[in-house]
Amino acid sequence: MTIRNTLRDHGQRYRPRMACLKKAEAVLLEMQDPKTGVKSQPQRLVITTIPHAITGEDIVAWLADRFNIDAQEARSFGTMLVAFGYIYALQDHKRLVIKPDASLYRFQTPYFWPAQQWPVEDTDYAIYLAKRNIRKKGILELYEQEQYNRIHKWMNHKWDFIVMQAKEQYRAGKERKKPDRVVFDCQERAYWVVHKPPPGTVSAMDYGLDRLIDPNADETKTPDFFERIMIFTQQSIMRPRVKSSVSIGALVKYTTTYKSHDPFLAQCLPSNPWVTDDVSYWSLNTANVEIPTKMRVERWTFSFGELLSDPRGRDDFRLFLKKEFSGENLAFWEGCEDLKWGTAETMKEKAQHIYKTFLARGAPRWINIDGKTMEVTVKGLKHPHRYVLDAAQTHIYMLMKKDSYGRYMKSPVFKDTLKKAICPEEHKFTGTQLEQNARKRRPSVSPITLRQQEQEQKAKLAASGPVDITQVMTKLSKQGKEIPPPPPKK
Repeated sequence: MTIRNTLRDHGQRYRPRMACLKKAEAVLLEMQDPKTGVKSQPQRLVITTIPHAITGEDIVAWLADRFNIDAQEARSFGTMLVAFGYIYALQDHKRLVIKPDASLYRFQTPYFWPAQQWPVEDTDYAIYLAKRNIRKKGILELYEQEQYNRIHKWMNHKWDFIVMQAKEQYRAGKERKKPDRVVFDCQERAYWVVHKPPPGTVSAMDYGLDRLIDPNADETKTPDFFERIMIFTQQSIMRPRVKSSVSIGALVKYTTTYKSHDPFLAQCLPSNPWVTDDVSYWSLNTANVEIPTKMRVERWTFSFGELLSDPRGRDDFRLFLKKEFSGENLAFWEGCEDLKWGTAETMKEKAQHIYKTFLARGAPRWINIDGKTMEVTVKGLKHPHRYVLDAAQTHIYMLMKKDSYGRYMKSPVFKDTLKKAICPEEHKFTGTQLEQNARKRRPSVSPITLRQQEQEQKAKLAASGPVDITQVMTKLSKQGKEIPPPPPKK
């Protein structure tokens, strides 16, 4: 039976996330059906008999049979249920994955289901860690010990209350029967492993900030409210409409075109790095790889925008334009993109540089645009902003799309790139190899840390670099110090 939360959740139940959790709960109720669900039976764990235990291979087999999917997809689905805390392991509780073997699992009690949305408070976590500290006699996991020390320092003002609650819960737990005590401890530990995961484990509970306003609350009917409704209605009437048959046909055409290039709908070659932890796919599809994959080159034929959005495709297109002596068009388009997405402090300087390089009379890389567009651009450059060159950029974009793009598709440059493109073979991993790859998984370094390391390295290079004698002598002369003459040559 699901326990309902009486607290207001500020519209959180209407998030798409809650729809996903409700579907997962429906699947979990089917899995617990006595007749058609996953078979459970008492299993012996060390010296304790655990009631209603299930094995990982039974879970994977039931999911594969119920949804008519292969074993790998069923394993991924089971891992998602473990990551959300609906199923927990009785042995290897640190890794939130499903093992397709005889490893023991149990269904989590509905009290701890994430759809209940109990607030994860540090006070409850502190009581849990204090209780584990009493039971383990001070021997905690490394990350638990760090959290314990941090919370102890932060909640020192009410630590006596936390310790008292932990002792009472520990004393009440000792009065239970051993199987019940082991099951309850596993349930509580699984809840905190999901909501306070160990370092290196991706938390499935991260979903962003909570809403501060209930989206389902009735808004006060003020004159401002009706004025906004009128403006919205007028804009809706003026907005152009498209027939549903046309839009659905465009959607079907887009899906058919990109079907073989979507890792969710087609095979991901050489392997899906999110499942296998093998980074070959990312290495083969880096931004400026020397030899692209065949599927990547094929995407350039879908549209001109697809070609420009790929840095490797843009380099190939630039090579073609240089051979046709029209590389200034692409250079101007890239300069406009840099202006649009660059920093605000360099915006004015970049706009003037683009004007002098491509638009001014006698510019070194002059581009051909019509007089009306030039007039609008020159007028806007008096007060430059991010989108001051949008008209000229659109004109050049359409020029390249209608003229240069078609000839590029038929050029030897594109044909040679397509001929050299590689088609990687599928990497097949066994279950043991996937587990080994998962154990080697480590959290990536923060970009802030990398930026700090780069700045420190630049500072060291600047400090250890060669000294410019002329600059030193100039500084000394400005300070009015007497510069000794150089020693005579022997």
